[in-house]
Amino acid sequence: MPGKPAESELAARWGVAPKTLRRWRQECIGPVFKKIGSRVTYLLPDIEAYERRVSRHATFAYPRRPR
Repeated sequence: MPGKPAESELAARWGVAPKTLRRWRQECIGPVFKKIGSRVTYLLPDIEAYERRVSRHATFAYPRRPR
């Protein structure tokens, strides 16, 4: 995965369908993305930052939602 992974590469990394990422973008969920024309890409630092934000040590540890 290079510095600007495409939607399909991120979907494979997380084991979700590309359609899931599309829905998350519509719902403002997930990492920051870039869209140029019809191509959607993500920056690796944004992906890693999002992964750190949603990481949990137990199932009961929910992060606080921003207000």
